[in-house]
Amino acid sequence: MFELHDATMIYDMDKEEKVYAMKSMNLTLPDRGLIGIIGPSGSGKSTLMYTMSTLKKLTSGDVLYNGKSLSSISDAQKQHLRRNEFGFVFQRHYLINYMSAMDNATLAATTSVVEARKKAEKLLLEIGLKKSELHHKPTKLSGGQRQRVAIARAMMNDPKVLFADEPTASLDHENAFLVMDRLKEYAKERLVIVITHDTSIIQDADMIVKIWDGSIAEVETKEA
Repeated sequence: MFELHDATMIYDMDKEEKVYAMKSMNLTLPDRGLIGIIGPSGSGKSTLMYTMSTLKKLTSGDVLYNGKSLSSISDAQKQHLRRNEFGFVFQRHYLINYMSAMDNATLAATTSVVEARKKAEKLLLEIGLKKSELHHKPTKLSGGQRQRVAIARAMMNDPKVLFADEPTASLDHENAFLVMDRLKEYAKERLVIVITHDTSIIQDADMIVKIWDGSIAEVETKEA
């Protein structure tokens, strides 16, 4: 699904000492499964995710998605991908405080209001919220519940790729594993890419990509 060819991202291009966030990365990812991208802070993990999801543009090299170069498509096509084929979960939930859990989950839905609310209810209940909590605003929900609402929102349009950048970093141990259980379930049919510095949450990943100082240091795949 994704292919990286000498993917390079340089910051401070106009300065004498350039900062390489990504150095000639070459990588191929499958169509489905849980992929863990791991490395220390500043290693280039998030930059890798941002370039793969069209949020940032490479300095050189290329990222192919289903055989098509992401650098060659228009801004409108990139927006279409982010809205219809990509989903995003971040360390912070970015929920809107004056909206209910249900309304937050359906915020970017591309279906009718009736269909979206029906699907949101199903997702939120599956992910661990109680029916009585569906109309609670974020301030009335725990950190784990808020993150689960964010995951339901990311899954609303059945994205083919779910990007999760440090999705459990602000959660306690129990809630972190509840969130990962839902992402693992989704990864059975879709591609889920989890950016993290915590090896414990991706022990069951189908592939682990270790990033160090902007380069891919090692790629581990689960034995069949």
